[in-house]
Amino acid sequence: MNIGIPKEDPRRDRRIALTPAAVHTLISAGANVFIEKDAGEGAHFTNQKFEEVGAKIAYTQDEVYKRADIVLKVSPPSETDVDKLLDSQILISAMHLAVAKPKVVEFLSTKKVCAVAIELLEDEKGDMPVLSAMSEIAGLMCIQVASRYLENTNNGRGILLGGLTGVAPASVVILGAGTVGRAAARVALGVGAQVVVLDKDLNRLRSLEQQFNYRITTGLVNEYNIRKAIEYADVLIGAVLIKGEKAPRLVTENMVKLMKPGSVIIDVSIDQGGCIETSRPTTLDNPVYIQHNVIHYCVPNMAANVARSAAFALTNSLLPFLVELVENGLEKTIKEKIGFAKGIVMYDGFCTQESIAKRFGIEYKNINTLIK
Repeated sequence: MNIGIPKEDPRRDRRIALTPAAVHTLISAGANVFIEKDAGEGAHFTNQKFEEVGAKIAYTQDEVYKRADIVLKVSPPSETDVDKLLDSQILISAMHLAVAKPKVVEFLSTKKVCAVAIELLEDEKGDMPVLSAMSEIAGLMCIQVASRYLENTNNGRGILLGGLTGVAPASVVILGAGTVGRAAARVALGVGAQVVVLDKDLNRLRSLEQQFNYRITTGLVNEYNIRKAIEYADVLIGAVLIKGEKAPRLVTENMVKLMKPGSVIIDVSIDQGGCIETSRPTTLDNPVYIQHNVIHYCVPNMAANVARSAAFALTNSLLPFLVELVENGLEKTIKEKIGFAKGIVMYDGFCTQESIAKRFGIEYKNINTLIK
């Protein structure tokens, strides 16, 4: 089985899905691995390092696509990316089809691509290892991003997150107590900020309070609580996720207008459309904009800012699925690994995720009915 890894557009992403060590493991399992020249550059993996473990360097992206049975990406495919795919090829990548352009879904369907969304893959416990790893990175990064943009040089409020003797710390409000929220809360508490976490799940909030020895303030997500919390917020972090679906809009534009001038919004949910009405996707090169005197940071792939760490995290999460695929083939892996099957969003021209099919008005079929 041939695995092809194209270079990501550096304006959108700097990650690579596999480290040289992982490439060596897959080659030992019987795969051939073709990597586009300088695909590992953003994560500081040289072409030489990949060649030393047996990978073949391809000098054009077209060559990678033409040689591959499996195309392995990190960022969601663009229209240009899916146009390069061959009929019945396997694409393994972040997909986020809930917010994809219709043309992307159309190409995946007409070319009968088997599209595997890495953010939906599940392990034997039912956890989502890739999503959890990238979410943890995003949560940890939120606080260092917030600290940077609160500085005067970035038009921020000019305050320290942790305060100092005789000076109150910043207020950090987090919407969502999942992986992103937990990681962000941990770092925010570590630097001395006041932390408020809102979620719809009382058990999750209770668990978070116990984890942090009751040093955070918690509340249920509703319009009143959100409005009151963000009026006093110096930092607002949107960390809401509904698996495979568009994020709900919890914060309205009128609520954003109530925030302090120079405060910071970090909408981690932007991958799935964002949970804040004033959010719109930004890029690694131009990550922020100011609206209603509030700084908005809405980079869909925050983990790309720490591409090397992210590459190791991706490898740890993805490698078991890839080894299984190389050793047993696609159909057997789908039949025997429920967690892998749950990651498939398109197969043989059909959408295998009901909510996505409904959104685009296309035919839905359960993946198990499509496998011979």
